[in-house]
Amino acid sequence: MKSFITLIICSFFAIQLNAQDSTSKTSKPDPTKKIMIVEASCGQCQFKIKGGGCDLAVRFDGKGYFVDGTKIDEHGDAHAADGFCEAIRKEVQGEVVNNRFVATYFKLIPEKPKKEKM
Repeated sequence: MKSFITLIICSFFAIQLNAQDSTSKTSKPDPTKKIMIVEASCGQCQFKIKGGGCDLAVRFDGKGYFVDGTKIDEHGDAHAADGFCEAIRKEVQGEVVNNRFVATYFKLIPEKPKKEKM
């Protein structure tokens, strides 16, 4: 019984460590790949790509691609004023594989403040 409980506890920690690794995969650029400045936003809300909900997408060369390797909610509230469902942001690194963009690095460039009209 003790070994069963130990196995369960070890499994829990292994799952937690694996989950932490998956969220940090896109925080550092790969020096062997080019960093691209592309449009990044919600594929359905901003790029009108057909899908089942709010999913992160990038658009470059006139074509939109859903993103694998990072998720829309890993970059703040998608429905906030500057969130992906409301705004288009930029900067990624990765490649298109099977008609999806596989991100190896994902960073949001800070938006420039909008000038107020007088």
